[in-house]
Amino acid sequence: MFIVTVGLNHKSAPVEIRERLSFPEQAQPEALSRLNGYPTVKGCTILSTCNRTEVYAVATDVEAGIAAVKDFLCRYGGLSEGQVYEYLYVKTLYESVRHLFRVASGLDSMVLGETQILGQVADCYRMACDSGATNKVINALFQNAISVGKRVRTETGIDRQAVSISYAAVELAKQIFGSLTNRSILVLGAGEMSELTAKHMVSNGVNRVVVANRSYDRAVTLANQFNGRAIPFDEIFAAMCEVDIVVAATGARNFIINPEQMEQVMAACPGRPVFLIDISVPRNINPEIKQIPGVTLYDIDDLQGVVDRNLADRQLAAVECEKIIGEEMKAFSKWHNSLFVVPTVVALKEKGNDIKEAELERALSRLGALTDKQKKIVSSMASSIVNQLLHDPITNLKEYAATQQGHLYTEILQNLFDLEVEGEAMRHTAPQGVLVAEHDRTH
Repeated sequence: MFIVTVGLNHKSAPVEIRERLSFPEQAQPEALSRLNGYPTVKGCTILSTCNRTEVYAVATDVEAGIAAVKDFLCRYGGLSEGQVYEYLYVKTLYESVRHLFRVASGLDSMVLGETQILGQVADCYRMACDSGATNKVINALFQNAISVGKRVRTETGIDRQAVSISYAAVELAKQIFGSLTNRSILVLGAGEMSELTAKHMVSNGVNRVVVANRSYDRAVTLANQFNGRAIPFDEIFAAMCEVDIVVAATGARNFIINPEQMEQVMAACPGRPVFLIDISVPRNINPEIKQIPGVTLYDIDDLQGVVDRNLADRQLAAVECEKIIGEEMKAFSKWHNSLFVVPTVVALKEKGNDIKEAELERALSRLGALTDKQKKIVSSMASSIVNQLLHDPITNLKEYAATQQGHLYTEILQNLFDLEVEGEAMRHTAPQGVLVAEHDRTH
């Protein structure tokens, strides 16, 4: 059984190709069934997100497995080989395992260390299990990947620091308030940045959202997403006395909040501090208001500084993540190789014993009348020859099982002795298999 991965992502393929090869949840059961219908495929999963589509399959033959997955993807997307092959990457055997471990850990994401991908890996595995598309190897692969993803986040904290402008705003707000639970926010603007920032604030405890926008209808639409309240834009200064945090993210070309206006706000609500975050370019808030007592203002450069520092921290954490993945790879390869070694050793011993019994019976029939003692000596000698002949191959094979090439040595031994191992399809292309293991190919 050989693990193969064929996929594309935001780095290898444009969005128009990724769209054609996207697998929504409702399409997965039929797609998994079709893929498992290929004779060489014995188990599979499909990981499909907005930034990647990857098929993980267990095949009886590496090359045939790759060809099957590529054919499946072309047929599903209604694409010719020429339209899609240049965008696909192929990973085999332990490169597939390492790749999935890195994906689940957020090391292969557009945003280093992002958390969402781990849930997406778990979801795709659940769908494959529900569809009856997995087997023992796929189960172990994905269970280990999910465990690795959790471990790297727990031990390195790679996902704890904000690396987006909108989430950096949350981090700065936490530095001011400690906790955002039961806090309120006024959002100026109703665009994408406003929505993302409000979403992050609410997920971190903010329970009241007020939205103001030049287009009142758009303000209503955004406010409804968070069970909030929309207000006319000319009421923003009155609303500042009612909220804890003000986020400005409009498309205005000039300042919409100036010192004299903020002085009036502070006079209207004495003793109440005001925290403002300006994530607009050009800036929406005049930086001179920082001089007003009780006012705290962060602008886009402050937020970018947080992002840059946190990204550097994530990059350091990623080094530790790779070490953890290396440890987990050793454990997985040891388990995976044992799947090949144990039944192969049993088959080799059985074949040796069958040959011994057949030849012993033939020899005894030719020797004529022998005493029981003489028969026992001849039988013992035959057993000793077989055991000594097989001792070194079996001992060495068990040692090789601890390496990442253990399953390949096992396959070579199967081919050399023409062994029939239960559950294993015989292949006669072992040298090619070795090359597949050593090289990550892109077609």
